[in-house]
Amino acid sequence: MENPNETQINCAEACVDGCVLGDKCPNLQYVDRASQFIQNTSIDKMHEIADMAFRKKMSEPPKWIIPDFPD
Repeated sequence: MENPNETQINCAEACVDGCVLGDKCPNLQYVDRASQFIQNTSIDKMHEIADMAFRKKMSEPPKWIIPDFPD
């Protein structure tokens, strides 16, 4: 059960300039992995990974979102 005193936030929006929860961040488990990736991966390799992800995304068919209109 969640602690009712903890605030639920959208980290993708609230933490754009850095974590706002500090030691109470629910995503601290990923800090070490991210730090190791940054330290052990060259910028050229990061660009290659990003380029592959971009090409994969662009090769996918479009995903149509049909909004629900009120009657």
